[in-house]
Amino acid sequence: MHPDFMLTDEVVFLNHGSFGACPRPVFEVYQAWQREAERQPVAFFQRRYDGLMDEARGHLADYVGADVDSLAFVVNATEGLNAVAWSLPWAEGDEILTSEHEYGALELTWQAIGRRYGTRLVRQPIPLPLSSPQAFVDALWRGVTPRTRAIFLSHITSPTALIFPVAEVCRRARQEGLWTIIDGAHALGQIPLDLRALGADFYSGNAHKWLCAPKGSAFLYVRPEWHDLIRPLAVSWGCRPNSTFAQRMQWQGTRDIAAYLSVPAAIAYQRDHDWEAVRGACHALACQVHARIGALTGLAPLSPAQRDYFVQMVALPLPPCDPVILKARLLDEYRVEIPITQYTTADGQTRHLVRASFQAYNAQADVDALVEGLTKLL
Repeated sequence: MHPDFMLTDEVVFLNHGSFGACPRPVFEVYQAWQREAERQPVAFFQRRYDGLMDEARGHLADYVGADVDSLAFVVNATEGLNAVAWSLPWAEGDEILTSEHEYGALELTWQAIGRRYGTRLVRQPIPLPLSSPQAFVDALWRGVTPRTRAIFLSHITSPTALIFPVAEVCRRARQEGLWTIIDGAHALGQIPLDLRALGADFYSGNAHKWLCAPKGSAFLYVRPEWHDLIRPLAVSWGCRPNSTFAQRMQWQGTRDIAAYLSVPAAIAYQRDHDWEAVRGACHALACQVHARIGALTGLAPLSPAQRDYFVQMVALPLPPCDPVILKARLLDEYRVEIPITQYTTADGQTRHLVRASFQAYNAQADVDALVEGLTKLL
């Protein structure tokens, strides 16, 4: 186990993708900010708050290639995407086009939007294995109709761990006058981000996953032309008349902002520890899982073993099994903490996958433990 991470050595931890893990030096910065707030709360929240938040946002904006005024901190990507979904002016009959690989909580969000406004979520089938960015875009665009108002898509999917070519989707959508709403929960810290170049209208990502910031740190990016549309889920003092997007989002009552203020420390930690090399080593472990579990099950993978399709997180199809029992027995008998994910195809078929995440604290022995457990249990 990597000495900077506080994970227990009682399990083989292959589930960084769910909640992340924060290295001790960054966590200590987080705790220091919490103590600073308690030392003089009135000064911290009434006189220092905006300056501290603006400075932290500036560091994050530089890191993700965004104008600082187009960026706001949110607790998690789900909150950021909900702020977008509930702010946009939907009309009855509008369609939101998505894939069959999206995060379940956000599908529930769009279903709630549909009940409120009469919109429809269209889950477009994406043929697997992925073969090229253009093939993906062509498959997605077969779901576009005259009623399509927006495209909602993951940058890196949660159930299937696939990198989608969102830059090309955003480019084509802009040509056709469609909003692009991108779930970047797994992207920040795992793949390079340049939000200006990417071209999404709305993008929300977590810092507490692959950037390894403390829990409860994420961001929402909104292109300048849409700033006036977006409101926070909680209306508070930041929502005065003529307030900017960043001002509206920044103050939503008293809350712990230590996780936000620690994001610059997480960026610095990865920069100082050559995280590109870490990502390369993690990708090599993910490629091993791709090959060895594919050989074990005989099932076709979701994509080639290339960084265009996955980096530190990879999902492999499983043969028919009870996913709850398999997950429990991997943990109980082989000490492997790993999720069994699922996605439902457009024709109603449920597919189960084992999703392995690799971070700086993982090593060859962890791959071996997973493969051994699956070999015995399957």
